[in-house]
Formats: sequence, C-alpha cells, structure tokens
Amino acid sequence: MGARGGYNLALRTMGFSLIIRGFLACLAVFAAGCVNYATVMEKKPDHEACTTDSCTLAGRAITVALGQTGADPKARIGQFIDAAAMAAKVLRTAPHDAASQADYNFATARIFEILDKQAIPAGGPPLACPGDGRVWKVSRKPARFPRDDLSRYHILPADRYEFRGRFFRKRSVKEGLGAPLIATSTEMDATEKDPFTLNRKTYYALTGTLTFQGDSCSVSCLDPLGTESVVLDGRTFPLAADFTAPLALNLAEMNLRRTEIKCFVLPGGIDCNMRLARLQPYDPKKIPVLFIHGLGDSQATWTPLIESLRTDPLIRQKYQFWVFSYPTGYPYPLTAANLRIQLDAVAQSYPEHKKMIVVGHSMGAMISRTLMTDSGMKLWNAYYDQPPAATPMPGDTRRFMMDSLIFRPRRDIARVIFMSASHRGSDRATGFIGHLGASIIRSSTSRQTMGPRATGEAEAAALGEQLRRMPSSIDVLDPKNVFVTTIDTLPPDPRIPFHSIIGDRGRGGNKDRTKPVSSDGIVPYWSSHLEGAESEIVIPSAHWSNHHEQGIAEVGRILRQHVRGAE
Repeated sequence: MGARGGYNLALRTMGFSLIIRGFLACLAVFAAGCVNYATVMEKKPDHEACTTDSCTLAGRAITVALGQTGADPKARIGQFIDAAAMAAKVLRTAPHDAASQADYNFATARIFEILDKQAIPAGGPPLACPGDGRVWKVSRKPARFPRDDLSRYHILPADRYEFRGRFFRKRSVKEGLGAPLIATSTEMDATEKDPFTLNRKTYYALTGTLTFQGDSCSVSCLDPLGTESVVLDGRTFPLAADFTAPLALNLAEMNLRRTEIKCFVLPGGIDCNMRLARLQPYDPKKIPVLFIHGLGDSQATWTPLIESLRTDPLIRQKYQFWVFSYPTGYPYPLTAANLRIQLDAVAQSYPEHKKMIVVGHSMGAMISRTLMTDSGMKLWNAYYDQPPAATPMPGDTRRFMMDSLIFRPRRDIARVIFMSASHRGSDRATGFIGHLGASIIRSSTSRQTMGPRATGEAEAAALGEQLRRMPSSIDVLDPKNVFVTTIDTLPPDPRIPFHSIIGDRGRGGNKDRTKPVSSDGIVPYWSSHLEGAESEIVIPSAHWSNHHEQGIAEVGRILRQHVRGAE
C-alpha cells in the first residue's frame, strides 16, 4: 500500500515532546478557568409593591397575593387568578394598556410556578381555588409538542432568571400577552430517550395563558415558535415569548466553554462527542436549518444568530433549528463522514422531514461542502494506490475510510450557506503555530479510539494507523494539503444552490493572492470564494461573520427568500 501527500506522524524528539506537554498543560488550565458562555442567576420576579391609588386594581391584588406566602396553594392560585381576571377586564376595552398586560403576565407566571411546585398535573379534574367572592374552577389543559408529552417536564416561569455571559448581553423577547415559561425535562438523561435531544437536560420555550368563562379559568401552555397570537375575551393579542431563556439555560448546563479547547487538543475525551441535535421539538411542517460550527468552537457560537432569527415571525413559522457538534481536533473527513451517518439516522427517525438548509462557519463550511459534492474515487486515489477492495486493512476500518473519502451529494439538502469558509485553506496554517497545533492534534488523535459509531466499533489499532494518514483539522487549512487541493477540483452539485458570506474587516483588499489581500484576519477571500454561488456578500466583519449584524441579516434574507421561492 503506497501513500501520497504524507504527513509528520509523531513527535520525534524528547525536547519538542516536553514543549508539547507543557503547551497541553497550559491549554488545560486555560480551559478549566474559562468563563462560561452563559451564567444563570435566580432572582425575585420584578413586581414592585402596589399600594397607592395610582396602582391598577390588578397590581394591588398581586401585591396582596405575593404577601400570602404561607397560604394554601389553591387559595394563592385563586388570588392570582383574581388579579389576572381584573387585568383581562381592562384589556377587553383597552387592549394596548401596558400596565394591565404586565399584570396579567405576572399573575399568570406565578400560577404556573405554584402548579409546578405543588406537582399539580395537567388534564386532571378542575381545582377549586377560592378567590375574592368566588371559587374559581381551574382546569389545566394538557399541552403537547409534536412527539413530545409535556407531562415529563417541569414548567418554570422565565422571569425567575437572569442571564449573563458572552452571548447574552441583551435578552431576546417578544412583547405580548402571556407568561414566558421554560419547559425542562425531568429525565436524568433525556438523550437516552431521544438521541436528537440537545442535552442531558432539555429546555424549551413555552408561553402560559389564562382564559375565563364565568367562574371557570382555563390554564394553557402554547409554543411561541409555533403560535404567534392568542385570543382573550374575543380580542387577538401577540403571544409573548422569551427566546433567550432556553438557549441560556442549555448553554449554562452544558458549559461548552470548558470543552471546546479540550475537544480541540484531545478530541477522544469522554466529553467530546459528535452529535446532531434539535433545539426545539420536531415539527414535520417546518424546514430544518442545520448549523455546523468551526475549528475550536462549539454549537454555542450560533447563539447570537439563532436569537436574532427567532425574532422574525416568518422564520419562526417556517423553520426549525438543529446543530451539529463535533470535537474539532479530529480529522475533517472523519467528521464529515460521521455527520452523514447521523443524517441517515435523522431520516430514519423523521422520514417525513423537509429538505434541510445547512449553514456552516469556517471549518463547518468545509464540512457542509462535502454534503453537496460527489467525490467519486478522486479523494481515495489521492491517499491510496489501490482500490478499497485491494487495500490491506480490516473490513470495518476499510468501511470507515471509504465513508470518509468516498461520498455523494445528499438528496436531503435543499440549500447551503457558507460563512467565512476556508475552502482552500489559509496561509496561517503553514506557520509555526499551525505546525505546532497540527502536531499536537495528530499526536493526541493517534492515541484515541473513535468510540461507538452507528456502524459499530472500529478496530482501534488498525484504525489508529489509518487516522495518521488523514489530515487533522489544522492540516486541512494548509493550502497545499492533498485533501484541500483535491476536493477543490470537485464541483458542487448544481442542484443544490449555495451562498457565500465573507468578511474583510472593512479593509477591502485584493481578491487574488496579491498584496494587500482581502481577508477576515484568518481566511483570505481567495479561499472563501466559490464559483457558482447564488449570492455572495463581503461584509466588514472579522472571521466570526456569524456574529456580525450584516452576516446575521444576510442569513435571515436567504431563509426568507428560500421560503418565498418554495411557495
């Protein structure tokens, strides 16, 4: 078996090995001390004591109810229903009264808080809740997402939490009627029940509402990503929502800032998994949008973009969001092969799902590129002198290498958006830091097994040797890398439209290799540009174009255009 385009496969000298181990130790310390992307703090819900004549009647009732902390839970529910009913009476004739809307929302949130604390299930017999001069008959309607029973969740008010962190400087909310809530799963590990759940503990956005008919009060949960309005006493109101809360709680729970560097340097670690997951309950009527992060990042990097997209009613109505996370130190062809396996699993679990739109940033864009490419035998032939059947290696390893180097365009992909793509690499990968990083990753990767795969467990020893022949995540940024140069000769499938969003830091520059070169600071224009794009935009961003307001706006434009073109 011959090889082409060989790589440095191991660290050769003791001195350099000591440098590497010291560098790894520094990275580990740095990773352990990193501030998380999201910090969650519980707080007292905002409602000032309301005792003056200028207060609303509902506001006064809320103040009284808040002071009855030791009262019977049903009596407290009745008091908060009194307040919400007073606010609803005002809204009947003054639908834009902000104070009454705030009173209604606050009282509704407290009712859900008591129901959850007392573990009062939905769908049971009506509760008799004494109010002021009447006894409310309170029925709690069961709420279901498609394929998901909310009886398995705690329902908590979002106004109980404050969020801080790199991606949470401003809370993304939709003003309207209803109490923004958070549904959180009660299972010890939700991923065991649903492999496409984002986290061991899942969080979804809900909005709670109350409706009245005589002495009856109906308590309901609505999905703000699927419902835009609510009717109260014959009037239609925008449904309130908090899009930040579930994202922030998920990120705080996962603590991804600590794992990003670890999974770059030691991708075989126990916390480093390749996972395709949905950010909301699956809906067969909505188009999946799959986000794939880049080198050294995690799914957390998409938070600003996702928060912004969710403020658009059309996008909320038409799309559902998914993420693919992976240890960025692994060889890039391996990651792309694993993604294809997981996409096949999605098709089995959700056979009716609509074709996906894929959004890839940086190396995630390179992974996205493979989904719309027919490799034929060109990549295999770039690494091996013999066809797969004649190449001496164990059968499962052969299958694994074939999955990595031989692939066809996906039929379940409708469109691809490249953000700061490094299609042809970057000269920065050829410097000292690039070579150091590549050596660290190769040394680490060669000592790791790949873990369970959809097709079984690969033979560790033989596969380890094969992995050494494949480019690491740093190698594929080398413009002269055999994988990079070979895949660049393969045209994208013309049936899959694609778009490019490219940064130049506002400096302009030449689009070829002549200086000054247009670049986002990491990847030059000549690497990001791909002929045949349906649209290409150059924005004044650095490499993280997925955080820049113009990059975010362009993704929104493309998604809206896609929906209108499909109608």
